Amino acid sequence: MKFTATQIAGILEGEVEGNPQIAVHKLSKIEEGEKGSLTFLANPKYTSYIYSTKASITIVNKDFTPEQTLSTTLIKVDDAYKSFSKLLEYYNQVKNNKVGIESPSFVAESAEYGEGFYLGAFSYLGDNVRIGKDVKVYPNVYIGDNVTIGDNVLIFAGAKIYSESIIGNGCVIHSGAIIGADGFGFTPNSNGEYSKVPQTGNVILEENVDVGAGTTIDRATLGSTVLRKGVKLDNQIQIAHNVEIGEHTAIAAQTGIAGSTKIGKHCLIGGQVGIVGHITIGDRVRIQAQSGIGRNVKDDEVLQGSPALNYGDYNKSYVHFKNLPKLVNTITNIEKKVEGEQN
Repeated sequence: MKFTATQIAGILEGEVEGNPQIAVHKLSKIEEGEKGSLTFLANPKYTSYIYSTKASITIVNKDFTPEQTLSTTLIKVDDAYKSFSKLLEYYNQVKNNKVGIESPSFVAESAEYGEGFYLGAFSYLGDNVRIGKDVKVYPNVYIGDNVTIGDNVLIFAGAKIYSESIIGNGCVIHSGAIIGADGFGFTPNSNGEYSKVPQTGNVILEENVDVGAGTTIDRATLGSTVLRKGVKLDNQIQIAHNVEIGEHTAIAAQTGIAGSTKIGKHCLIGGQVGIVGHITIGDRVRIQAQSGIGRNVKDDEVLQGSPALNYGDYNKSYVHFKNLPKLVNTITNIEKKVEGEQN
């Protein structure tokens, strides 16, 4: 896809200084700009690069006044950073604006889908699937029976959505994600073996939930595993059966949440955090990376460590922990001195 400076200025409501017909087909950092690329200048510390960049077009703030000759065409806007972000969003919309059903693929006779639907090759839609408008399903995606998907959903290549799952408007599911696999439910018998507990529930993603690549969200044993609106999951996260995650909570990669735990709204959870099952975590909680959570957590707590402590207590304790070798040597020397005096 190519865009001229005039077209870009029209999208951003900006002004062109330079060649209005020059075209770009890719994006670049200002210091790495090449012919045919578009870049932006928002941070003053990068100003020197605008005089050497080979980028064909550069988005700048309206108050920018060059002090040297430029080889790049400028598009002047009120806020270069916000305008560049807007352009990225527009670019993604254009890039993802595929329609139609590619072959080979399988669509059950009872499946229904709305306007602007795209289904990539080697994908599968099961019985009674209901899909809204402007949904894009990329190749090698499996969507099981009785799945409901809202409007403006993106499902990238290789994702798997098991039966009965409900996906809300505006959700994004990245490659390799698995929605609705069986929860880890087994019960031991008298022979020391494990019998499977049927997992008969489902998964519900409310609107605008993002699910990272390789992340797994298990169906409930009974009822639903629920991610409320605006939840953001990084790659390679495990969400167990019957977990509930509150609105606009964000969780970083490699975190694992055990079954039936409830997490509140607007929480931030770092990478490689482990959370036990059947506990409640309040709203606006902050959990530092690699922490282990084994208890209920109140609203607004900030935790670190494994087992996790209050963030301030952890830092105070760590000061002593890193000095333990010195403390041991001090105690040893005192003991030797006392023994010497007693002898």
